[in-house]
Amino acid sequence: LEPQTHRKGCGCTLLLWLSLGSLGYPLDCKDDQGSITRCTSISQDKLLDRVIQHAELIYRVSEESCTLFEDMFVPFALHSQRNRGGNMCMTKSFAIPGSKSELQQISDKWLLHSVLMLIQSWIEPMIYLQTTLERYDDAPDALLNKTKWVSDKLLSLEQGVAVLIRKMLDEGVFTSAEFTASLERYDVQLDMPDSVLRDYTLLTCFKKDAHKMETFLKLLKCRQTDKFGCFLF
Repeated sequence: LEPQTHRKGCGCTLLLWLSLGSLGYPLDCKDDQGSITRCTSISQDKLLDRVIQHAELIYRVSEESCTLFEDMFVPFALHSQRNRGGNMCMTKSFAIPGSKSELQQISDKWLLHSVLMLIQSWIEPMIYLQTTLERYDDAPDALLNKTKWVSDKLLSLEQGVAVLIRKMLDEGVFTSAEFTASLERYDVQLDMPDSVLRDYTLLTCFKKDAHKMETFLKLLKCRQTDKFGCFLF
């Protein structure tokens, strides 16, 4: 059983890193001077496609990270926390409708700004999570690499969505500094197993929000071609 699991993990890792390489450049929006100019030269449709691909991969990596963390550090008796964790998520208080009927009625502007708000709210917590995982005695490199990759790609996704907002709405955007206070409840030193449960909650909450980002962007894409025939996935 163990060799089969190992081979499966290696295959997934290879596929993941091939995908990471293919999607790394398209959302590298900043030029050598630090200005977001590269993405502005891409057409709106192509940029939206690339943003969606980026969000899909971030969600996939978040799922893999949760599974790795759960298998390594979370006793089976605590696995039910994964389903109850939504009530502890720091973005729960954001005004983001959760039902399909509500989402069908909101505007394109709301979708884009909600995605940006979710991205920005997670930039600091994911950097923090990467730091705290490095203090674990036996955290696998695969988990550390995935959380580092997500931290980097959230910044790329933020840049891509910011350019989309300018292209589609002709509006400016908030800076990610607006959301640094959201990390405060997590930035405390806890004894095991409390710290493990905190990090587990952080990962599961991020996975939920990463799925929202992907879903909102796909709904936005669908509306570009079929305004009244789009359904949530």
